[in-house]
Amino acid sequence: MFKKILIANRGEIAVRIIKACRELGINSVAIFSDVDKNALHVRIADEAYLIGPSPANESYLNKEKIISLAQRVGAEAIHPGYGFLSENSEFIKLVEDSGIVFIGPSSKSVEMMGDKTAARKLMKQNNVPIVPGTIEPLSNYLEGIKIANEIGYPIMLKAAAGGGGKGMRKVHNDLEFEDAFVRAQNESLKAFG
Repeated sequence: MFKKILIANRGEIAVRIIKACRELGINSVAIFSDVDKNALHVRIADEAYLIGPSPANESYLNKEKIISLAQRVGAEAIHPGYGFLSENSEFIKLVEDSGIVFIGPSSKSVEMMGDKTAARKLMKQNNVPIVPGTIEPLSNYLEGIKIANEIGYPIMLKAAAGGGGKGMRKVHNDLEFEDAFVRAQNESLKAFG
C-alpha cells in the first residue's frame, strides 16, 4: 500500500480520490492552479501545491512539473483522475520511467487503445467482439455515408484520435453526416492535435 499519492487533477474527481485515500490511510497531495487555490480539493488534501497559472497547459497538463513535484514531496504514486493526463501515454511513460507508480493503465496499453482504429484492429485480431463499423479510417464523408447505410442509422461517428467524447457525434441520417464528419474532425484536431 502507498503512503503518499499525488492527485494530478482538480475538482470533484480529486475530492473523491482524496476521500478514498483518507479511508485507506494514505496521505494525499493535491495540485492546483492559481485560480483553484481555494477549491475544495486543495482544502481537504493532506498537502497542496501550486503547480502553475490557470491555463491548463501551464498547470494540470505540465507533465514535467507534476512529476518533479511528486518526486520532491515523496509521493510513491500519481493518480490522474480522468481527463487531463489520464490517457496521455507520454505522461504515463515519464511517470513509469521516474520510478513513481502510475495508478491506471500502462503507457503501452494507453498507446494501443488511444488510436481508435488501431484499437479496433487489435480487438478484432484477438476475437474481441466489436460493434459494426470501420477498421480503417474514413477517407471522406461520402465513404462514411455508404458504410452508415450498410450498418443502418443511427450511427456513432468517432474520430480515430482522442478520448473523453471529443470528436464523437451521433448521426441519424445522410443529411447530418457531412456536418457531423467535419465537426468530429475539427473537434479532434483542436483537442488532440
